[in-house]
Amino acid sequence: MNYKYFFVLSAILAAGSLCSAQIGIPAVAEDFRPSTLNQPGKQYPQVNSEGRVRASISAPQALKVQLDIGGIKYDLKKDDKGVWTGDSDPQDEGFHYYQLVIDGAQVPDPGSMYFYGASRWGSGIEIPAKDQDFYSLKNVPHGQLRENLYFSEITQSWRRCFVYTPPDYDRNLSVRYPVLYLQHGMGEDETGWSVQGRANLILDNLIAEKKAVPVIVVMDKGYASRPDQSASRSLGGPQGGPAAISAFEEVLIKEIIPMIDATYRTLSDRSHRAMAGLSMGANQTIQITMNNLSLFSYIGGFSGTSNYPSSAEIDPAGFMNGKFSDAKALNEKINLFWLGLGTKEPDPFPGSVGAFRKMLDKTGVKYVYYESPGTAHEWLTWRRSLYQFAQLLFQK
Repeated sequence: MNYKYFFVLSAILAAGSLCSAQIGIPAVAEDFRPSTLNQPGKQYPQVNSEGRVRASISAPQALKVQLDIGGIKYDLKKDDKGVWTGDSDPQDEGFHYYQLVIDGAQVPDPGSMYFYGASRWGSGIEIPAKDQDFYSLKNVPHGQLRENLYFSEITQSWRRCFVYTPPDYDRNLSVRYPVLYLQHGMGEDETGWSVQGRANLILDNLIAEKKAVPVIVVMDKGYASRPDQSASRSLGGPQGGPAAISAFEEVLIKEIIPMIDATYRTLSDRSHRAMAGLSMGANQTIQITMNNLSLFSYIGGFSGTSNYPSSAEIDPAGFMNGKFSDAKALNEKINLFWLGLGTKEPDPFPGSVGAFRKMLDKTGVKYVYYESPGTAHEWLTWRRSLYQFAQLLFQK
């Protein structure tokens, strides 16, 4: 060995590392692996142990390529073969939508599978979470996801919902089940909870561990409007939000619930019916259930409430026509009022949820509150929320 060369090279490398450290350039852990959400055989995007995302795409004619994730755009660098590659900063654990920006055009990454979110089909990536076991695919009995197509007379359009039936549904035909109506967020659709949310796996695992009651889960699209109406009409009045609006409450109450009760072996009384949703879906849930307490006794709001997005102080007497004023009556009717929020949620969610909780505390309405540690307005918050909420449903 040429020891003189070895020492010179070592000194150069050491000086380079020292220089990088001095100017504040962090060393990137080179343990990247293909994302679990990649299309078959695709090596990119990749994720490393720090939660960084590495994207790569061949675009020889492009002048500029960026990775757009978490609201930040990262410049990729082009090699001599026309392949652009670059890394993001560390991302929070859980599922994230992302896209590539090629010369200003926003496009899905051809390496990833596609998911419906942000009102479009686009790319998604999973940053492994330390607690991912509760939504992982395991060797336990599995329920089924069934696609229900139906024609809505109210909207004069074809619609669909996905229905989760628990593992023993087709084995014991004498058993009837409670029902949870589970709603997605703004810009998402009826595929969100089963694909990004892993709702079926969460329920499979909970039921296998006997932590949750076997339940039917109905996931429908939260957007609905009559042919002669604008879909922009809000549900909630002055302090209500722009919650999707519309004719959805009427579709749910008059069409979806009767269809589910007629098609599946449900327990159709209010004590065996729940509704929950995330963000916009939380707004819808609280609006609809409070308007129809003769039909629901379990209510869950994940990262949202019926005053979304307002953080102004709520007057119980004027809010939703005073529906929260009589705490004694509500506490007798509602078996579970549940709210959840991530500890890193951005404005306006902490403010709006906080204002809603203050109103509940002021009136004496009982509720359960959960915080998801280290998560923002994202699917890991909502997976954890469903995991916690489902364990309290329909318990004797």
